[in-house]
Amino acid sequence: MGRDLAEAFACARSVFDEVDDRVGFALSRLCFEGPAETLALTEHAQPAILAVSIAAWRVLGETTGLRPVAVAGHSLGEWSALVAAGALPLGDAAEGVRARGRLMQEAVPVGVGAMAAVMGLPLPIVEELCAEAAEGEVLAPANLNGGGQIVVAGHAAAVDRMVALAATRKARAQRLAVSAPFHCTLMRPAGEGLRPVLARCRFTEPEMPVVSSVDARAVTAAAELPELLERQVTAPVRWEETARTLASYGAPIAVEVGPGRTLSGLMKRITPDMRGIPAGDLEGLAMAKEALA
Repeated sequence: MGRDLAEAFACARSVFDEVDDRVGFALSRLCFEGPAETLALTEHAQPAILAVSIAAWRVLGETTGLRPVAVAGHSLGEWSALVAAGALPLGDAAEGVRARGRLMQEAVPVGVGAMAAVMGLPLPIVEELCAEAAEGEVLAPANLNGGGQIVVAGHAAAVDRMVALAATRKARAQRLAVSAPFHCTLMRPAGEGLRPVLARCRFTEPEMPVVSSVDARAVTAAAELPELLERQVTAPVRWEETARTLASYGAPIAVEVGPGRTLSGLMKRITPDMRGIPAGDLEGLAMAKEALA
């Protein structure tokens, strides 16, 4: 991923060079060539997604002059949003998210935790199912994605019990192919381990509002950012509320500057009056350039 951007734009290539230098190995080669199973390891995937996102962001800025009224990110994407807002240097973010990925993976041994997506049930019902399925283990809503989708996280056995319970309510629930149960209390050791890493990051006041998914409000003070990024590791991602806060700024277009199209699809369901454009590759960037002209 990101190879087309790096080959076509010097500003994108410079992003990968800077991230490579900061993480201490050729992450760009892993992005461009794989192997996929190595790239998928969360300590590699997190800085890789950051690099592709900021590469796309810089190409977008260079080719369109885009200046958003506000930015936000889903989970890891919040780090990219802070870089885009000028609140965090790219190198510090790369080092931070690599540590974040390693700490998250170490917090829960592989196989102990899991996540599942639940479709078509309101949050109070999902919370009831989590309480019933937990049986003394950890299980809670982790991603409040909107559009009828809620992701839960916790101990693997509890997640499986919840999936079975959801079927009795005629709702679709499916385990996700993830390596750890993100955004639940099982991640507390990762949040605590991230604290000294955040202390080394050079946060400054954002140049534009950053809507934090921890509490779905705009943040404009640098002093708040380390604590929010630490809390984010264990707190649910309140994406539906975050999307509505973004929509309240009145912009007609939401541009997704990262790999994939997930957030563009969610924005379409949550805020149908706001057009979502996935701009994480050359094809998407061309669409965004045309829409922003």
